[in-house]
Amino acid sequence: MRELLSDLRDWHRTGTSFALATVVAVRGSAPRAPGAAMAVTDTGTVAGSVSGGCVESDVHEVATEVIGTGRTVLRTYGISDDEAFGVGLTCGGTIDVLVRPFVTAEAREHLRELLDLIVAGEPVALATVVSGAGLQGAGRVVRTGGASGSLGDEGLDTAVTDDARGLLAQGATGSVRYGARGERRMQDVTVFVQTFAPAPRMLVFGAIDHAAATARIGSFLGYRVTVCDARPAFATRERFPTADEVVRAWPHTYLESTEVDERTVVCVLTHDPKFDVPLLAAALRTPAAYIGVMGSRRTHADRIARLREAGVGEADLARLASPVGLDLGARTPEETAVSIAAEIIQHRWGGTGRPLGELSGAIHHPEKLSSYPGRG
Repeated sequence: MRELLSDLRDWHRTGTSFALATVVAVRGSAPRAPGAAMAVTDTGTVAGSVSGGCVESDVHEVATEVIGTGRTVLRTYGISDDEAFGVGLTCGGTIDVLVRPFVTAEAREHLRELLDLIVAGEPVALATVVSGAGLQGAGRVVRTGGASGSLGDEGLDTAVTDDARGLLAQGATGSVRYGARGERRMQDVTVFVQTFAPAPRMLVFGAIDHAAATARIGSFLGYRVTVCDARPAFATRERFPTADEVVRAWPHTYLESTEVDERTVVCVLTHDPKFDVPLLAAALRTPAAYIGVMGSRRTHADRIARLREAGVGEADLARLASPVGLDLGARTPEETAVSIAAEIIQHRWGGTGRPLGELSGAIHHPEKLSSYPGRG
């Protein structure tokens, strides 16, 4: 939903009626994960996507109907042998799409609260009744310190609030099932919980041309990008206009003073021992998800020797992705940035890095879709 923030907030300000379609379940191979969203206004304007083009036309029609009736609709889209060229997912998967109307000021105001919290960077979850007893389409906004909105039953509200906070802490999105009054181990009510954690961080060290390209692709992938370099002439906003932050400091000093969590990716592009060794020693003490380091194989061997002399153990050294990036034959800074981004994605989702045409089986990894960290 993040890509719809600007449009949804504009429509709220102008009092525009719209419907919001959200992917609430995926079975098999599908192009979008749970949480993917598409919005349609009462004049037919469209923002977002739920399938990358497979079912958008039908969702548009359903959204138009929902705006007129004011009633939430759950629609399932899939593929069968005799429907290959009809409405459906030609990739072979099945998705459930919940289409909710936002035609009253009260409904739009409830959504505005969620949008404002996302923009402010506050961790928040949206719990929505998908099916079963209760109010289909009813939503509850859950924060770490409070909640608003009701799903139709006090017991259900309490149970969902507890579980939503657990999913929010994990940065996970998915469906949870309950009894009509929130009873555990029952299947009467399905509630979709979509979490919105702050964007993960990308820390880029070394203010070189490759860093500028890496910062751009990091922003494109949804990271909050910081570029750090000790040289004032290089670490400038003019050189890194897409970065969220440009810091002039010794890299290891900055890293030791900033927040690094399990979603943070670190890209070390300095390839200078006086920067690299203390920086990498500090980086390996953090829980960062990925630590990529630029340099030739000879440079990397020298760097490893220096890190061993500094007391870094073999298990920590094995965390380094160096030389950084996948083997794409990259030459330019922009191509190198694509190579780095590809390795980050591979590391995140466990892909092979091989051409898909050489592989068999599912293209997507549905078992991991619900754990996408806070990128709803």
